[in-house]
Amino acid sequence: MLKHLGMFVVLAVCLFAIAIVGCNRDKLIDPPEEDPIKFLSADPADGSTIQNDATITVTFDGTPEGLQVTGGTATPGGKTVSIAGPFAAGPLVLGLQWAGEAVTLSYTVEEPIPEGMVLIPAGSFEMGSEDEEAEDDEQPVHTVHLDAFYMDVYEVTNAQFKAFVDANPDWQKDRIDGRFHNGYYLDDWSGNDYPAGKADHPVDNVTWYVAMAYAEWAGKRLPTEAEWEYAARGGLAGKKYPWGDTITLADANYSELDENRNRIGGIGDTTPVGQYAANGYGLYDMAGNVWEWCLDEWDHDFYAESDNSRNPIAGGETVQGLLENFAPNPIDPWRVLRGGSWNVVARLLRVASRDRDASPISWDGYGFRCARDVTP
Repeated sequence: MLKHLGMFVVLAVCLFAIAIVGCNRDKLIDPPEEDPIKFLSADPADGSTIQNDATITVTFDGTPEGLQVTGGTATPGGKTVSIAGPFAAGPLVLGLQWAGEAVTLSYTVEEPIPEGMVLIPAGSFEMGSEDEEAEDDEQPVHTVHLDAFYMDVYEVTNAQFKAFVDANPDWQKDRIDGRFHNGYYLDDWSGNDYPAGKADHPVDNVTWYVAMAYAEWAGKRLPTEAEWEYAARGGLAGKKYPWGDTITLADANYSELDENRNRIGGIGDTTPVGQYAANGYGLYDMAGNVWEWCLDEWDHDFYAESDNSRNPIAGGETVQGLLENFAPNPIDPWRVLRGGSWNVVARLLRVASRDRDASPISWDGYGFRCARDVTP
Protein backbone atom coordinates (compact mmCIF):
# COMPACT_ATOMS: atom_id res chain seq x y z
CA MET A 1 0.00 0.00 0.00
CA LEU A 2 2.76 2.44 0.90
CA LYS A 3 4.63 1.44 -2.20
CA HIS A 4 1.65 2.33 -4.38
CA LEU A 5 1.16 5.60 -2.52
CA GLY A 6 4.79 6.59 -3.12
CA MET A 7 4.50 5.91 -6.79
CA PHE A 8 1.36 8.02 -6.90
CA VAL A 9 3.16 10.95 -5.24
CA VAL A 10 6.08 10.72 -7.67
CA LEU A 11 3.69 10.60 -10.59
CA ALA A 12 1.79 13.62 -9.29
CA VAL A 13 4.97 15.62 -8.87
CA CYS A 14 6.05 14.78 -12.40
CA LEU A 15 2.70 15.77 -13.85
CA PHE A 16 2.82 19.04 -11.90
CA ALA A 17 6.32 19.79 -13.22
CA ILE A 18 5.25 18.97 -16.76
CA ALA A 19 2.31 21.35 -16.37
CA ILE A 20 4.56 24.13 -15.13
CA VAL A 21 7.03 23.62 -17.94
CA GLY A 22 4.20 23.57 -20.45
CA CYS A 23 2.79 26.83 -19.13
CA ASN A 24 6.16 28.57 -19.41
CA ARG A 25 7.32 26.97 -22.62
CA ASP A 26 6.78 30.14 -24.62
CA LYS A 27 8.88 32.11 -22.17
CA LEU A 28 11.71 29.64 -22.30
CA ILE A 29 11.73 29.34 -26.06
CA ASP A 30 10.87 32.95 -27.04
CA PRO A 31 12.01 35.40 -24.33
CA PRO A 32 10.66 38.95 -24.60
CA GLU A 33 12.74 41.40 -26.70
CA GLU A 34 14.77 44.01 -24.78
CA ASP A 35 14.09 47.70 -25.40
CA PRO A 36 16.37 49.05 -28.19
CA ILE A 37 19.33 51.23 -27.26
CA LYS A 38 18.35 54.88 -27.72
CA PHE A 39 20.42 57.91 -28.78
CA LEU A 40 20.42 60.56 -26.04
CA SER A 41 22.62 63.51 -27.07
CA ALA A 42 25.58 64.83 -29.04
CA ASP A 43 28.19 67.36 -27.89
CA PRO A 44 28.57 69.68 -29.78
CA ALA A 45 24.86 69.61 -30.47
CA ASP A 46 23.37 68.67 -33.82
CA GLY A 47 23.37 71.73 -36.10
CA SER A 48 26.44 73.37 -34.53
CA THR A 49 29.40 74.97 -36.28
CA ILE A 50 32.62 73.18 -35.39
CA GLN A 51 36.35 73.34 -36.09
CA ASN A 52 37.85 70.81 -38.48
CA ASP A 53 39.71 69.07 -35.63
CA ALA A 54 36.71 68.83 -33.31
CA THR A 55 35.69 65.66 -31.46
CA ILE A 56 31.96 64.93 -31.28
CA THR A 57 30.82 62.97 -28.23
CA VAL A 58 27.63 60.91 -28.72
CA THR A 59 25.79 59.44 -25.71
CA PHE A 60 23.32 56.52 -25.65
CA ASP A 61 21.24 54.96 -22.87
CA GLY A 62 23.18 51.71 -23.26
CA THR A 63 25.98 50.22 -25.32
CA PRO A 64 25.06 50.35 -29.04
CA GLU A 65 26.04 46.96 -30.44
CA GLY A 66 27.48 46.88 -33.97
CA LEU A 67 27.66 50.65 -34.24
CA GLN A 68 28.67 51.92 -37.68
CA VAL A 69 29.48 55.57 -38.40
CA THR A 70 29.73 57.22 -41.81
CA GLY A 71 31.50 60.57 -42.11
CA GLY A 72 33.92 60.18 -39.21
CA THR A 73 36.07 57.82 -37.17
CA ALA A 74 34.33 56.43 -34.08
CA THR A 75 35.94 55.24 -30.84
CA PRO A 76 33.46 53.18 -28.77
CA GLY A 77 33.36 53.68 -25.02
CA GLY A 78 30.30 51.86 -23.70
CA LYS A 79 27.42 54.28 -23.59
CA THR A 80 29.66 57.08 -24.95
CA VAL A 81 31.14 57.15 -28.44
CA SER A 82 33.72 59.71 -29.66
CA ILE A 83 33.78 60.70 -33.34
CA ALA A 84 36.98 62.50 -34.30
CA GLY A 85 38.08 64.61 -37.26
CA PRO A 86 39.76 66.02 -39.10
CA PHE A 87 36.64 66.94 -41.01
CA ALA A 88 36.58 68.70 -44.38
CA ALA A 89 35.42 72.33 -44.31
CA GLY A 90 31.77 72.78 -45.23
CA PRO A 91 28.63 70.74 -44.45
CA LEU A 92 29.19 67.55 -42.45
CA VAL A 93 26.62 64.75 -42.16
CA LEU A 94 27.30 61.89 -39.75
CA GLY A 95 25.22 58.72 -40.10
CA LEU A 96 25.06 56.38 -37.07
CA GLN A 97 23.51 52.89 -37.32
CA TRP A 98 23.28 50.15 -34.67
CA ALA A 99 20.97 47.14 -34.01
CA GLY A 100 18.19 48.32 -36.27
CA GLU A 101 18.38 51.93 -35.05
CA ALA A 102 19.81 55.00 -36.80
CA VAL A 103 20.35 58.72 -36.30
CA THR A 104 21.76 61.50 -38.51
CA LEU A 105 23.74 64.47 -37.20
CA SER A 106 24.53 67.56 -39.26
CA TYR A 107 27.28 70.16 -38.69
CA THR A 108 29.03 73.02 -40.42
CA VAL A 109 32.81 72.66 -40.34
CA GLU A 110 34.90 75.82 -40.37
CA GLU A 111 38.10 75.88 -42.34
CA PRO A 112 41.28 75.67 -40.23
CA ILE A 113 42.44 79.03 -38.93
CA PRO A 114 45.54 79.94 -40.97
CA GLU A 115 48.79 79.84 -39.03
CA GLY A 116 49.66 83.18 -37.47
CA MET A 117 46.14 84.57 -37.87
CA VAL A 118 43.01 84.84 -35.75
CA LEU A 119 39.38 84.66 -36.77
CA ILE A 120 37.59 87.98 -36.45
CA PRO A 121 33.90 87.08 -36.13
CA ALA A 122 31.18 88.54 -38.29
CA GLY A 123 29.35 91.41 -36.62
CA SER A 124 28.39 95.06 -36.50
CA PHE A 125 30.09 98.00 -34.85
CA GLU A 126 29.95 101.77 -34.66
CA MET A 127 32.74 103.08 -36.90
CA GLY A 128 34.26 106.49 -36.27
CA SER A 129 34.48 108.74 -33.25
CA GLU A 130 32.94 111.81 -31.69
CA ASP A 131 35.35 112.17 -28.78
CA GLU A 132 37.13 115.46 -28.07
CA GLU A 133 40.20 114.43 -30.11
CA ALA A 134 38.30 113.21 -33.17
CA GLU A 135 38.88 114.79 -36.57
CA ASP A 136 36.00 115.62 -38.87
CA ASP A 137 36.95 112.80 -41.28
CA GLU A 138 36.11 110.34 -38.47
CA GLN A 139 32.47 111.43 -38.57
CA PRO A 140 29.63 110.74 -38.67
CA VAL A 141 29.79 107.68 -36.47
CA HIS A 142 27.89 105.04 -38.41
CA THR A 143 26.96 101.37 -38.16
CA VAL A 144 29.00 98.96 -40.28
CA HIS A 145 28.31 95.27 -40.82
CA LEU A 146 31.21 92.94 -41.63
CA ASP A 147 31.52 89.34 -42.64
CA ALA A 148 34.00 87.19 -40.72
CA PHE A 149 37.63 87.41 -41.79
CA TYR A 150 41.11 86.42 -40.64
CA MET A 151 43.73 88.91 -39.45
CA ASP A 152 47.44 88.51 -38.82
CA VAL A 153 48.22 88.34 -35.11
CA TYR A 154 51.34 90.47 -35.65
CA GLU A 155 52.58 93.08 -38.07
CA VAL A 156 54.69 91.57 -40.87
CA THR A 157 58.25 91.32 -39.58
CA ASN A 158 61.58 91.98 -41.26
CA ALA A 159 62.33 88.26 -41.34
CA GLN A 160 59.02 87.49 -43.03
CA PHE A 161 59.53 90.28 -45.52
CA LYS A 162 63.03 89.09 -46.37
CA ALA A 163 61.56 85.70 -47.33
CA PHE A 164 59.31 87.59 -49.76
CA VAL A 165 62.05 89.65 -51.44
CA ASP A 166 64.34 86.62 -51.63
CA ALA A 167 61.58 84.75 -53.47
CA ASN A 168 60.57 87.74 -55.62
CA PRO A 169 63.65 89.55 -57.00
CA ASP A 170 61.51 92.17 -58.77
CA TRP A 171 60.54 93.55 -55.35
CA GLN A 172 64.07 93.76 -54.00
CA LYS A 173 65.43 97.13 -52.95
CA ASP A 174 67.71 97.61 -55.96
CA ARG A 175 65.32 96.15 -58.55
CA ILE A 176 61.85 97.42 -57.67
CA ASP A 177 59.95 99.24 -60.43
CA GLY A 178 60.26 103.00 -59.95
CA ARG A 179 56.48 103.37 -60.19
CA PHE A 180 56.09 101.59 -56.86
CA HIS A 181 58.31 103.67 -54.56
CA ASN A 182 59.81 107.14 -54.11
CA GLY A 183 63.45 106.27 -53.49
CA TYR A 184 63.24 105.47 -49.77
CA TYR A 185 61.93 101.91 -49.96
CA LEU A 186 63.49 99.78 -47.18
CA ASP A 187 65.61 102.80 -46.30
CA ASP A 188 66.99 101.17 -43.16
CA TRP A 189 68.02 97.93 -44.94
CA SER A 190 71.44 97.21 -46.39
CA GLY A 191 70.68 95.78 -49.78
CA ASN A 192 68.37 92.84 -49.16
CA ASP A 193 69.32 92.47 -45.50
CA TYR A 194 67.38 93.98 -42.63
CA PRO A 195 69.18 95.72 -39.76
CA ALA A 196 71.05 93.40 -37.41
CA GLY A 197 69.01 92.29 -34.43
CA LYS A 198 65.68 93.31 -35.96
CA ALA A 199 64.39 90.06 -37.42
CA ASP A 200 61.29 90.22 -35.21
CA HIS A 201 60.67 93.96 -35.63
CA PRO A 202 57.94 95.01 -38.05
CA VAL A 203 59.17 95.78 -41.54
CA ASP A 204 59.28 99.55 -41.97
CA ASN A 205 59.50 101.94 -44.92
CA VAL A 206 57.34 99.96 -47.34
CA THR A 207 54.85 101.42 -49.78
CA TRP A 208 51.25 100.40 -50.39
CA TYR A 209 52.23 98.65 -53.61
CA VAL A 210 54.84 96.57 -51.83
CA ALA A 211 52.40 95.65 -49.06
CA MET A 212 49.88 94.58 -51.70
CA ALA A 213 52.50 92.45 -53.46
CA TYR A 214 53.58 90.74 -50.25
CA ALA A 215 49.97 89.98 -49.29
CA GLU A 216 49.29 88.47 -52.71
CA TRP A 217 52.42 86.31 -52.45
CA ALA A 218 51.33 85.11 -49.00
CA GLY A 219 47.85 84.18 -50.24
CA LYS A 220 46.26 87.02 -48.29
CA ARG A 221 45.31 90.67 -48.79
CA LEU A 222 45.38 93.97 -46.95
CA PRO A 223 42.41 94.63 -44.66
CA THR A 224 39.82 97.20 -45.57
CA GLU A 225 39.68 100.28 -43.39
CA ALA A 226 36.47 99.05 -41.77
CA GLU A 227 37.95 95.62 -41.09
CA TRP A 228 41.02 97.20 -39.55
CA GLU A 229 39.06 99.39 -37.15
CA TYR A 230 36.68 96.58 -36.20
CA ALA A 231 39.62 94.27 -35.47
CA ALA A 232 41.53 96.98 -33.58
CA ARG A 233 38.60 97.57 -31.25
CA GLY A 234 38.89 93.95 -30.12
CA GLY A 235 35.21 93.66 -29.26
CA LEU A 236 35.11 96.86 -27.19
CA ALA A 237 32.55 99.52 -28.08
CA GLY A 238 33.18 103.25 -28.04
CA LYS A 239 36.74 103.15 -26.67
CA LYS A 240 39.63 105.33 -27.81
CA TYR A 241 42.28 102.62 -27.87
CA PRO A 242 42.31 98.85 -28.39
CA TRP A 243 42.25 98.34 -24.62
CA GLY A 244 40.23 101.30 -23.28
CA ASP A 245 40.18 105.10 -22.98
CA THR A 246 43.61 105.89 -21.53
CA ILE A 247 47.14 105.31 -22.76
CA THR A 248 50.66 105.23 -21.31
CA LEU A 249 54.04 104.29 -22.72
CA ALA A 250 53.54 100.87 -21.12
CA ASP A 251 50.61 100.20 -23.47
CA ALA A 252 52.16 100.82 -26.89
CA ASN A 253 55.20 102.11 -28.79
CA TYR A 254 54.70 105.81 -29.56
CA SER A 255 56.37 109.14 -28.77
CA GLU A 256 55.70 111.92 -26.31
CA LEU A 257 56.74 115.32 -27.68
CA ASP A 258 57.22 118.76 -26.12
CA GLU A 259 55.81 121.98 -27.58
CA ASN A 260 58.74 122.12 -30.00
CA ARG A 261 58.11 118.53 -31.14
CA ASN A 262 61.20 117.22 -29.44
CA ARG A 263 60.83 113.68 -28.13
CA ILE A 264 60.62 113.58 -24.36
CA GLY A 265 59.22 110.06 -24.02
CA GLY A 266 59.21 106.85 -25.99
CA ILE A 267 61.74 104.41 -27.39
CA GLY A 268 62.45 106.25 -30.64
CA ASP A 269 62.44 103.14 -32.84
CA THR A 270 60.40 100.05 -33.67
CA THR A 271 60.12 97.30 -31.09
CA PRO A 272 59.74 93.53 -31.56
CA VAL A 273 56.20 92.56 -32.46
CA GLY A 274 54.12 91.30 -29.56
CA GLN A 275 56.02 93.20 -26.88
CA TYR A 276 52.88 94.95 -25.63
CA ALA A 277 49.60 93.35 -24.52
CA ALA A 278 47.16 92.00 -27.10
CA ASN A 279 43.64 93.34 -27.57
CA GLY A 280 40.43 91.39 -27.07
CA TYR A 281 40.84 89.52 -30.37
CA GLY A 282 44.41 88.49 -29.60
CA LEU A 283 45.99 91.05 -31.97
CA TYR A 284 49.23 92.79 -31.06
CA ASP A 285 50.45 96.31 -31.90
CA MET A 286 47.14 97.55 -33.29
CA ALA A 287 48.29 100.85 -31.81
CA GLY A 288 51.82 102.11 -32.38
CA ASN A 289 55.05 100.53 -33.66
CA VAL A 290 54.38 101.13 -37.39
CA TRP A 291 51.50 102.55 -39.38
CA GLU A 292 49.52 99.85 -41.20
CA TRP A 293 48.36 100.08 -44.81
CA CYS A 294 44.71 99.34 -45.67
CA LEU A 295 43.12 98.56 -49.04
CA ASP A 296 40.93 101.65 -49.24
CA GLU A 297 41.47 104.90 -51.03
CA TRP A 298 41.55 107.70 -48.48
CA ASP A 299 38.33 109.68 -48.82
CA HIS A 300 37.67 112.51 -46.35
CA ASP A 301 33.91 112.31 -46.87
CA PHE A 302 33.48 108.56 -47.24
CA TYR A 303 31.70 108.13 -43.91
CA ALA A 304 29.14 110.79 -44.78
CA GLU A 305 28.58 109.81 -48.40
CA SER A 306 28.73 106.03 -48.38
CA ASP A 307 25.41 104.22 -48.71
CA ASN A 308 27.04 100.82 -48.22
CA SER A 309 27.06 99.69 -44.61
CA ARG A 310 28.07 96.07 -45.33
CA ASN A 311 31.76 95.38 -46.00
CA PRO A 312 32.39 98.95 -47.23
CA ILE A 313 35.50 99.98 -49.14
CA ALA A 314 36.29 103.50 -50.32
CA GLY A 315 37.41 104.33 -53.83
CA GLY A 316 34.71 102.86 -56.02
CA GLU A 317 36.56 99.59 -56.59
CA THR A 318 35.84 96.12 -55.31
CA VAL A 319 38.31 94.22 -53.19
CA GLN A 320 38.82 91.74 -56.02
CA GLY A 321 39.31 94.52 -58.55
CA LEU A 322 42.04 96.09 -56.46
CA LEU A 323 43.80 92.78 -55.97
CA GLU A 324 43.80 92.06 -59.70
CA ASN A 325 44.83 95.49 -60.94
CA PHE A 326 47.12 97.16 -58.40
CA ALA A 327 50.36 96.26 -60.21
CA PRO A 328 49.38 96.21 -63.90
CA ASN A 329 47.65 99.56 -63.49
CA PRO A 330 49.36 101.65 -60.80
CA ILE A 331 46.91 104.00 -59.12
CA ASP A 332 47.30 107.56 -57.93
CA PRO A 333 44.69 108.07 -55.19
CA TRP A 334 46.12 108.13 -51.69
CA ARG A 335 45.50 105.13 -49.51
CA VAL A 336 44.47 104.73 -45.87
CA LEU A 337 46.93 104.11 -43.02
CA ARG A 338 45.84 103.16 -39.52
CA GLY A 339 47.20 102.64 -36.02
CA GLY A 340 49.97 105.22 -35.62
CA SER A 341 53.65 104.42 -35.18
CA TRP A 342 56.64 104.73 -32.88
CA ASN A 343 57.32 108.31 -34.01
CA VAL A 344 53.87 109.90 -33.53
CA VAL A 345 51.87 111.09 -30.53
CA ALA A 346 49.19 109.13 -28.69
CA ARG A 347 46.28 110.98 -30.31
CA LEU A 348 47.11 109.28 -33.63
CA LEU A 349 47.00 105.83 -32.03
CA ARG A 350 43.24 106.04 -31.41
CA VAL A 351 41.35 103.21 -33.16
CA ALA A 352 39.25 105.70 -35.16
CA SER A 353 42.15 107.90 -36.32
CA ARG A 354 42.70 108.01 -40.10
CA ASP A 355 46.03 109.08 -41.57
CA ARG A 356 45.53 111.54 -44.42
CA ASP A 357 49.05 111.90 -45.83
CA ALA A 358 49.60 108.63 -47.62
CA SER A 359 50.47 108.50 -51.27
CA PRO A 360 50.68 104.83 -52.30
CA ILE A 361 54.44 105.35 -52.75
CA SER A 362 54.90 106.90 -49.28
CA TRP A 363 57.14 105.03 -46.87
CA ASP A 364 58.09 106.75 -43.57
CA GLY A 365 57.16 104.53 -40.62
CA TYR A 366 54.79 102.50 -42.77
CA GLY A 367 54.33 98.76 -42.39
CA PHE A 368 51.33 96.44 -42.56
CA ARG A 369 49.61 93.26 -41.50
CA CYS A 370 47.48 91.01 -43.69
CA ALA A 371 43.89 89.81 -43.70
CA ARG A 372 42.20 86.91 -45.47
CA ASP A 373 38.65 86.04 -46.38
CA VAL A 374 36.88 83.17 -44.68
CA THR A 375 35.90 80.54 -47.25
CA PRO A 376 32.09 80.36 -47.43
